[in-house]
Amino acid sequence: MEEKQMTFWAHLEDLRWSLIRVVAVLLVFVIVCFCAMPYLFDHFVLAPTTSDFPLYRWLSQISGSNNPLLPDFSNDNYSVEIININVASQFLTHISTSFWFALVLMFPYLIFEIWRFVQPALFREERRSVGLAFIGGTFMFFLGCAVGYMLVFPFTFRFLTEYQLSTSIVNQISLTSYMGNFLMLIFVMGIVFELPLLAWLLSKMGLVTKSFFRQYRKHAVVILLVLSALITPSGDPFTLMVVFLPIYLLYELGIKFSRD
Repeated sequence: MEEKQMTFWAHLEDLRWSLIRVVAVLLVFVIVCFCAMPYLFDHFVLAPTTSDFPLYRWLSQISGSNNPLLPDFSNDNYSVEIININVASQFLTHISTSFWFALVLMFPYLIFEIWRFVQPALFREERRSVGLAFIGGTFMFFLGCAVGYMLVFPFTFRFLTEYQLSTSIVNQISLTSYMGNFLMLIFVMGIVFELPLLAWLLSKMGLVTKSFFRQYRKHAVVILLVLSALITPSGDPFTLMVVFLPIYLLYELGIKFSRD
């Protein structure tokens, strides 16, 4: 049975309605997130600023053994005060954070709309593999964001806020600085976790093979170590390895998904 062919204008009309639906759904999510943001900000966004954060409590128990390889998280009184130095910062942060939260929450729907738009251009045997790639890419993005929130950002934030060039200097973290680092590190980890999907796509196009990734594995280790050091500017080897190991495992996973 032959599939119905769509004209250029039909594709354009389909794209227009896809964009309209995406914008409409995004607007709904932005409104919901805007209303819920005071609660989300107190219990989610600002959670890493106190010693009650789950990662800090867990590491506090481990570091109680005075292990020199682990950072010191034994301070149960850890707390960072976020200050606002601009008149409109709180209002603008409320709006921008609502947008970013809405964008993350609607990401599966965005992927669905992209899939629905490109599906007619694919052969039947391609639809299953591309569909699985979309689903896998969505899962890996959320997993990366979770790792960024639960591990990378708390480690980085606590190291930087406790670092002292001089005891005469008092750290006062502005709201803009905090949110910039918070959003950047979490979204960077979400993107980094797309490495296996990127490797699969490149191999699918015939640009790379498994042998290519294996041949340059040593070079990749050095690059990933540098990337991990940039993400977590801590001199602590434990913190560096916490970031490096998941990224390296993603590289190995990309080799597994690549073609021979």
